[in-house]
Amino acid sequence: MGIEIINESGRAVDESGIRAVSDFALHEMGVNPLAELSILVVDIEHMTELNKRWMGGTGPTDVLSFPMDDAMPGRPDSSEPGTPILGDLVLSPEVAEAQAKEAGHSTADEMHMLTVHGVLHILGYDHAEPEQAKEMFGLQNRLLDAWRAKRDAAAES
Repeated sequence: MGIEIINESGRAVDESGIRAVSDFALHEMGVNPLAELSILVVDIEHMTELNKRWMGGTGPTDVLSFPMDDAMPGRPDSSEPGTPILGDLVLSPEVAEAQAKEAGHSTADEMHMLTVHGVLHILGYDHAEPEQAKEMFGLQNRLLDAWRAKRDAAAES
C-alpha cells in the first residue's frame, strides 16, 4: 500500500504505528495492494475549520475521512485502469489525546483506533444507523485486536 503521512500538527505522533495499522486494515479488508491513502495530521484549529467546512460541525473532531468519488478512475471498485486512490484521512492528535485520557489508554492507541475508524469510512462503512454502527464498530474492534496481537507477537520475537 502507498500510505503517505503528512504531519502538520506541530506534535510528535506515532507515524510508523499509524502507517502499520492502516496498512494492516487495508490488507485485511482486501484492498488492492497498489492502493494509495493519504493521512494528514493537523492541529486543532485546522481540524475545527475542516469540520465546519466539510461536515457542518462546530468545534474540532477526531478524524475526518474523504473518500475519492466512486466514479473517479483508479478507485479499487472502478473498471478504469490506474492506481487505486482511496482518499484522505485527517487526524487530530489534540482531540485524540483528550479522548485517550478519558478512555484510560495512550494517545497512540487512540490514534491507531481513529486511523482504523477512518479507513473503514473511506471503504464505505458508516455508523449512522444502529445496525451500521454494530457492523462498523465490531469490524473496527476485530481489526485493532488482530493488529495489536500481530504487533505484540513481533515485539516479543
